[in-house]
Amino acid sequence: MSIFTEKTQLAAHRQLFPGLANKAYFNYGGQGPMPRASLDAIVQAYDYIQKSGPFSNGMNAWIVHESNLTREAIASELGAPVQSIALTEDVTVGCNIALWGIDWQSGDRLLLTDCEHPGIVAAAQQIGRRFDVEVDICPLLATLNEGNPASAIASHLHPNTRLVVLSHILWNTGHVLPLAEIVELCRQHNGSKPLLTLVDAAQSVGLLPLNLTELGVDFYAFTGHKWWCGPEGIGGLYIRPEISESLTPTFVGWRSIVNDDEGKLVGWKADARRYEVATSAYPLYAGLRSAIATHQQLGTASERYQQILEKSKYLWQRLSELPNIKCLRTSPPEAGLVSFELSEQKKHSALVNFLEQQGFMLRTILNPNCVRACVHYFTLESEIEQLLKAIVDFGV
Repeated sequence: MSIFTEKTQLAAHRQLFPGLANKAYFNYGGQGPMPRASLDAIVQAYDYIQKSGPFSNGMNAWIVHESNLTREAIASELGAPVQSIALTEDVTVGCNIALWGIDWQSGDRLLLTDCEHPGIVAAAQQIGRRFDVEVDICPLLATLNEGNPASAIASHLHPNTRLVVLSHILWNTGHVLPLAEIVELCRQHNGSKPLLTLVDAAQSVGLLPLNLTELGVDFYAFTGHKWWCGPEGIGGLYIRPEISESLTPTFVGWRSIVNDDEGKLVGWKADARRYEVATSAYPLYAGLRSAIATHQQLGTASERYQQILEKSKYLWQRLSELPNIKCLRTSPPEAGLVSFELSEQKKHSALVNFLEQQGFMLRTILNPNCVRACVHYFTLESEIEQLLKAIVDFGV
């Protein structure tokens, strides 16, 4: 019997997450609840820092060791070389490192999709204003249930398009884009300069099984606080090793550089560490590693993803049976995000507020106007049934 269908094992695993004790949680796409091991690791690390430093030669060596362990844990999960991982605070910081590190020229073009997060849209628009870059928008929302996203992107490329910015999983609809196909068409694009890809991986890391080396993407920005259920404030950026030298660091600090024995600057770090800046909340690193290790206790990334698919399909099917509810997808979800509309869309916020009062955590999305529920591999079928009953009780 699978460990995922063995109720006692799954129940024991859920006990590792204190945040699941008093609520039915459906908001992993916003932030995941941390396992107890992560909370304990963070406290223990802060205690160690105070007892051993907090600033000393020994502490500096500990920080280097913690950073290396964290890059190794991340790289192993993402199928990437350790030297390709820069530690950041979150997805937005990672995207900004890539966006501002390109040597933009007047007349260049940047392609966004119409399903990107407002933070990334704002950063791209600022690039446009600062460097006289044209920001184009590709309408991917229309391809949710029909059409090929890769073809849509291809039709919006120009000879001077230098960067395509898109999400691996769209945060509003849960659509999983054919990233390998999109990366390949960008690689084959016959433009005036190489066409790069920057991926917002907020919803894919910790959800999809990943091998970034095989995907061939240029930049992959992610966070630890969503599907990995780690602490907020720790994320990263994957930079394809072959293009690392072409990206210029924008924010620079002591972690970015190499000094000689006399303390004089001699150059950049030789790998993705050149995009790290200065002092961070290092105890969070242990918290993230502990979260990753907690998930690994209950199967491989592929096994966990299969469970997410089964749970999201079940939620999608059951929602589709309710009157006055329309799921955005007309086929089973390919990720853990299930977005749906009420016949009276003005009631979306009222529904989410009502559900929260009953102990069910969901969220609204503004574009498209909908409600989003997220399921993880350890979401229970009974929780889904309780959620459906609460929605009916609301009076949809």
